[in-house]
Amino acid sequence: MKRLLAALLGAALAAAAAPTGAAPAAPYVKRPEVRAFVRDLVARRGFVEQELLQLFSRLRRVDAVLKAFEPTAKDRSWQDYRAIFVNERRLRGGLEFWSANGKALARARRDYGVPEEYLVAIAGVETFYGRSTGRWRVVDSLATLAFDYPPRAEYFRAELESYLIYARESGLDVFSVRGSYAGAIGIPQFMPGSYLRYAVDFDGDGVSDLRASAADAIGSMANFLKAHGWRPGEPVALPARVNGTAHRAMLEAGIEPNFTLADLRRFGVETRTDLALETPVALIDLETPGAATEYRLGLRNFYVLTRYNRSAFYAAAVHDLARELRGRR
Repeated sequence: MKRLLAALLGAALAAAAAPTGAAPAAPYVKRPEVRAFVRDLVARRGFVEQELLQLFSRLRRVDAVLKAFEPTAKDRSWQDYRAIFVNERRLRGGLEFWSANGKALARARRDYGVPEEYLVAIAGVETFYGRSTGRWRVVDSLATLAFDYPPRAEYFRAELESYLIYARESGLDVFSVRGSYAGAIGIPQFMPGSYLRYAVDFDGDGVSDLRASAADAIGSMANFLKAHGWRPGEPVALPARVNGTAHRAMLEAGIEPNFTLADLRRFGVETRTDLALETPVALIDLETPGAATEYRLGLRNFYVLTRYNRSAFYAAAVHDLARELRGRR
C-alpha cells in the first residue's frame, strides 16, 4: 500500500502555509481527541500512525472558518438571494459554459436523465462555472470544523476521513487542495464524502478531477442527482397561492413532498397544472422581509436539489436560473 506520507504530503509539505485568516493555535497533534481520531483511522483504514501525526502537527485552527458558521441576525430575503444568482452576468456565463461543454451536458442528460440547464445552473450557483472554487486549504477547514465546531463535529470528522482517503487514493499532496470554508471541492463543490461516492471520470482520462475537468464535474453532478432520486422528464416546481391559515401545516411538514396535489384544497392551496392528482408535493415559502411571500409547490426533483444543498432558497434559485438559461437557448 502506498504510504500516506509519499502520497499525501509530497514535496510541498515543508513549505505548506496556512491560508489567510488562520489564527495561531496549539497543534492539533497534541489534543487527545485528535490522537484518538488518528488511532481510529490507523485501525479501520490502514493509515500509518506516524504519518498522520506528522500531518496533524502542521495544522492549526482557522478562526475565520468558524466565524463563517456563526448565525447572522439579518432576516433572509428571497428576492436578495435570487438576485445574486439569477442575473444577466450569470446567465451570460451559463450560456458560455453550455456552449463550451455541450457534448458532455448532452451525454449527462442521456446517461443520467438530468436536463442540461439544471447541471449548468448548479455549476453557476456553486462556483460561477468554476471561476470561484474557494481559497481555503481543505484540510485546514475540515480539521477546524471536525475538532472545534461541536454542533457538527461528527459530520466533519467523517468528511475529514473521506478527504484523507481521497487524497491517498489520488496520490495528492493533502495540503495542495483548496476549496470552500466548509471543505467543498471543485467546480460542483462536492464535499469529500460525495467526491468518493459520486465523482465520475466523464472525460475518459482515467481520473475523476472535479477541480480541472468541466466534463467530470458535469457527469458527477448528474450522477449525484440521479443517485438521490432525480426523475427524468418530471417538473421541479409549480407556482402556488394560499388562502387562510391551513397551509401552515404543510409548511411545518418540511420540504420533502409528503402531500399530493389532491390534498391541496383542504389546505387552502391553489395551483394550475395537468399533473396527476397523486403527484407528491411540498409547500415552499420564499420569504422577503417587507414583501409578500412567494409560494411554490416543490415536487420530487425540487427535493432532490435540496440534497445538494439543504435550502429551499438554493433549490429555487437553481430552478429559476435553469429556466432562464433554457429560455435563452
